[in-house]
Amino acid sequence: MAVNVKIGLIGALDMLKFKNMAKVREQAIKAAPAKEITADYAINNSARALHPDFQELIVDKVIDHGSAGAKTFLMRSKDGGPLAYFRAGQYLSLKLKIGESSLSRPYSISSSPKDALNGVVSVTVRANPGGFAAGYMLDELKEGDEVLSSGPQGNFYYEELRDCKNVVALAGGSGITPFLSMAQAIADGTEDFDLTILVGSRTKDQILFGDELDFIADKCDKVHVVHVLSDEEAEGFEHGFITAELIKKYAKEPYSVFVCGPEAMYSFLKGELDKLGLPRKNIRCEMLGVTKKIAEAEGFPADAKGKEFNIKVIQGTREYDIKASSEEPILVAVERAGITAPSRCRSGECGWCRSKVLSGTYFAPPENENRRWADVRWDYIHPCATFPTSDMVIEVPAEYTPKKSIQCL
Repeated sequence: MAVNVKIGLIGALDMLKFKNMAKVREQAIKAAPAKEITADYAINNSARALHPDFQELIVDKVIDHGSAGAKTFLMRSKDGGPLAYFRAGQYLSLKLKIGESSLSRPYSISSSPKDALNGVVSVTVRANPGGFAAGYMLDELKEGDEVLSSGPQGNFYYEELRDCKNVVALAGGSGITPFLSMAQAIADGTEDFDLTILVGSRTKDQILFGDELDFIADKCDKVHVVHVLSDEEAEGFEHGFITAELIKKYAKEPYSVFVCGPEAMYSFLKGELDKLGLPRKNIRCEMLGVTKKIAEAEGFPADAKGKEFNIKVIQGTREYDIKASSEEPILVAVERAGITAPSRCRSGECGWCRSKVLSGTYFAPPENENRRWADVRWDYIHPCATFPTSDMVIEVPAEYTPKKSIQCL
């Protein structure tokens, strides 16, 4: 049955106006002057200050922690102004040029967010057997050296709407750094929650930031520190490992648990945290990186173990042919070949290194699988947490190059 619709003069004019909207818009664009917008908008200034593309830093002081096998690098802004403000628990991705290799490494910030307003930030690096970047920084980075850094990154921080007012922090080795930042932030009034830190160390002389933490705990009633020694018994120290029983001993109900430490600590704590019966949202773990024993991971193809593959890397108009071991992340092979590629978290979480696979097979550990469904469907990977299991061809985006480039390290 036909439907008769009567359109009045006003309605017809509205429809004609809508039909011509694209043409009118195009004419307005062509008529506009082609000149750069120079207006100084407050919101843009705030965005640049809080989320800079990069930060130029100068190493101002190097603190050697002796038997703890670590050094703290206190860095200042190159221009003397404030640095990007951050949340206690976040990290910086430092861009390094070591020989022919161009790489980046994420390090948790160990200073208070308040220090950033004075143009100061600190990261702490601990010796890592077989570690490429850590060894170089510990041996070569010195006062006066310039370093290029990202803005603050990561979500490992206290959030009042999500986390309980009481937080039990479980730290192992250099995993103490984000909690030192949190403790300082609580002491200076930047953050407001009750923090109990269980610090796992092998022996007393290997405790990192022991004096600093005890000093904060003595002057601030919202920070509590418990040292746990695995290889030594001493008065005033807990002995053994950080277990569910030990956590319950010091926790104040209700509580959230934050975890940061080495891979072995995460493996041990998985079963212990299950015993606590906490809601999933009450357990926060800092990004672990990727396992160093990928060949032992469940699901890793047995016929790829110990193999070396050819990877063609396409980056814009350039192509590179590189070698890559099946037991190292693709990003490591790319960087070792001297190709500058984007990366930040190196744990498969942030997606900054997202790349397209054109051909070949690969393995992504389940614990690092944070790709979107569409990326899985259309073969986009996070090279920092993906391992080759055949010859491959991949498209890797070019790293952002700041206009004011500096020679890192």
